[in-house]
Amino acid sequence: MASPFLYFADDRLSPAELTAACLDGDLVGLGDAYIPADAVETAALRAGSLSPRLGDSLAATHLTAAWVHGALPQPPSRHTVQRAVSRRLHRTPDRQLVYRDLAVPPGDLQIIGGIRVTTPLRTLVDLARTDDERHARAARLLAAAHADVLAPAIARLESGVLPHKRLGLTLLRGVMAAEDQEEVTR
Repeated sequence: MASPFLYFADDRLSPAELTAACLDGDLVGLGDAYIPADAVETAALRAGSLSPRLGDSLAATHLTAAWVHGALPQPPSRHTVQRAVSRRLHRTPDRQLVYRDLAVPPGDLQIIGGIRVTTPLRTLVDLARTDDERHARAARLLAAAHADVLAPAIARLESGVLPHKRLGLTLLRGVMAAEDQEEVTR
């Protein structure tokens, strides 16, 4: 069931009505939707704003999942998604999406706001293994927001056979060392 706080174009309001509500200060943009200006932005609302694009067969991953989990203040310009179902998709996903055809295992997914999103643990492992400064910064922010998944993410990388494993371990061990150093100086 969709949130009553999310407004999509041509759902309950026309694009002109949405624009007028934004100009009046009643609504603000959130991802692919609009929410009341006084609503608290939650993970469920961020995820729910993606529901028309992701549907039942795609999961938010990487930077998009980091945004849903609250590690990033703004959504990425292009959302990253993967198949959340075992069957191959016979439709072309939205061209505005970065699509990975590999299915995400069900144990690495959670449902937030009616859509599938990779867990903070899986998201951290994915972000840390990407050789890109935006992803590394998002990994650091996600590790700070969800400190309980840092050690399990390192353990997962140490025990698994994954591409760019060393890159991920270097980043996450650096984050852990920085946290340990910060705790010592307190």
